[in-house]
Amino acid sequence: MTKTERVLRRAREQGVLWADDLKEDIPARYLRRLAERGELERVGRGLYRHPDAPISEHHSLALIGARYPDVRICLLSALQFHDLTTQWPRKVWIAREPGDWTPTASPVELEVVRMSGASFTEGVETHEVEGVPINVFAPAKTIADCFKFRGKVGTDTAIEALRSYVRSGVGPVDDLYHFADVCSVQTVMRPYIEATV
Repeated sequence: MTKTERVLRRAREQGVLWADDLKEDIPARYLRRLAERGELERVGRGLYRHPDAPISEHHSLALIGARYPDVRICLLSALQFHDLTTQWPRKVWIAREPGDWTPTASPVELEVVRMSGASFTEGVETHEVEGVPINVFAPAKTIADCFKFRGKVGTDTAIEALRSYVRSGVGPVDDLYHFADVCSVQTVMRPYIEATV
């Protein structure tokens, strides 16, 4: 199997390729040449995909997961991923710990929020989008985050997500109480939870 065939097969299987993942086997300039010939499509700095690979509605999350595997998808992007909102965010919302670097060469526009301690580490799920693993906060954790960051996303968005969560039965109501405690928003969330249940 030729080098080109190996790269194209991997691009078809994986969805999105990051040049750094292949640098031991294949130099970045080789990927650029394949893109110039139309055999690969450049979708961001160092990111390539097969032109025939399907694109999902969460393509921007796959690009972020491929480029920055340690970030966590949060707030509006996580709500949209879990089908808990009618909004479609223009930016991908990610969480970073205080003091962590902020991604600058992102293939999509980012909105970065800072979380620390259990608020950053609890409730993280790993999902696969277009062959790329992404870290996204669980539905109940995302709703608690929306109440915590209601100044950024709006209280109406948090309430809409809470109602969608309860109506759709995505998870147990006890998870809402747990993550409200983790995010220190129990007094804010409790009346809304009790009114919705």
